[in-house]
Amino acid sequence: MEKGVKILNASGKLGVLIPGMGAVATTFMAGVQAVRKGYGKPIGSLTQMGTIRLGKRTDKRVPTIKEFVPLSDLEDMVFGGWDIFDDDMYAAAINAGVLDNKTLDMIRSELKSLKPLPAVFDQSYVKRLNGTHIKTGKTKMDLADQLRQDIRNFRSEHDISRAVMIWCGSTEVYIESSPVHESLEAFEKGLKNNDPAIAPSMIYAYAALSEKIPFANGAPNLTVDIPAMTELAKKNNVPLSGKDFKTGQTLMKTILAPGFKSRLLGVSGWFSTNILGNRDGEVLDDPDSFKSKEVSKLGALEYILQPELYPELYKDFYHKVRINYYPPRGDNKEGWDNIDIFGWLGYPMQVKVDFLCRDSILAAPLVLDLALFMDLAARAGMHGIQEWLSFYFKSPMVAENLYPEHDLFIQLKKLKNTLRHMMGEDLITHLGLEYYD
Repeated sequence: MEKGVKILNASGKLGVLIPGMGAVATTFMAGVQAVRKGYGKPIGSLTQMGTIRLGKRTDKRVPTIKEFVPLSDLEDMVFGGWDIFDDDMYAAAINAGVLDNKTLDMIRSELKSLKPLPAVFDQSYVKRLNGTHIKTGKTKMDLADQLRQDIRNFRSEHDISRAVMIWCGSTEVYIESSPVHESLEAFEKGLKNNDPAIAPSMIYAYAALSEKIPFANGAPNLTVDIPAMTELAKKNNVPLSGKDFKTGQTLMKTILAPGFKSRLLGVSGWFSTNILGNRDGEVLDDPDSFKSKEVSKLGALEYILQPELYPELYKDFYHKVRINYYPPRGDNKEGWDNIDIFGWLGYPMQVKVDFLCRDSILAAPLVLDLALFMDLAARAGMHGIQEWLSFYFKSPMVAENLYPEHDLFIQLKKLKNTLRHMMGEDLITHLGLEYYD
């Protein structure tokens, strides 16, 4: 049997459509423009700077990932999207305050040419924001149809061969799955009937998948992780992934917790607090939006530590997460963790982490990688949930009745082995016995 899968060429332009063109989106787009012009390096991007080992260690075959798999070139990316404010991307980036003016001025003309389309927005789902650049329609299906027309216009105007959509919008209020989400038929009926359980992010996802565009959810919203969306993705042979970009504090948790577990060190408590002042912080100041984020941030430790398998080490460990809106901090988030651990004979110890991170700087390369990998998945005929991209998310989507894998290092092995599989290379188990036969 022939190894590998058939992957269509990455010919033509790749459209990257983004709902929510705020701090993360502008940092991503400005960054790609800067890299194109040689003003900076794509640090943090696996697709641009990562390598992949092939075969045995002694073979010394370690190409870069972008040399190994047929990814779209950065020069072929075209940006578009929607926002609730009508600022062009230069003004939006200045307002976000992530990148300095010197950097932005070097790509000023490129950013000023990028202007968002009016967004689908309802303040009921993001209570701390008040959009002024929004679409109107009698029904949510009307709004979905308007988005679909936007997508068609974008493709036509820019001569787009392929497209992906990455949600970079704000965190919506917490919504639990309900009957309207259980099938595509029920969901489409709900769109026509303005069902309140259908949030704006779901309308974007429906529009993208209906237009056969891969969709990745970068927020903790209930968006594509519902049966209606997986049904639509399967029907149209489209990849989807999510949810919630794994950036600051949760990134640290998925690095540290596997280390504690691998050395069988116990954890009695893990207290996490955050302060940030960007639009995300303002939105999360609302308790209903915070609950969406809290559920996303709380999940990783339970799955990594597996207290049901290691009750003496992790049973009933206390986990608390707090997010505090503090405007002076801007996008420079501070994630502080106090971790109470114990070791030999139960003797207690502590680990304290103060991560002074830049939220959008950490998120921008994730947007880039997801855009390129989701496009790759589409060209490889990989539809539905892309679990191999769990590496990028706080709450990775998985098939029904599966638990998600949160360990960052296992996630990376899964991702690279998927690339090896796609290209017909042997998977790497790290067993290593062949060197000692």
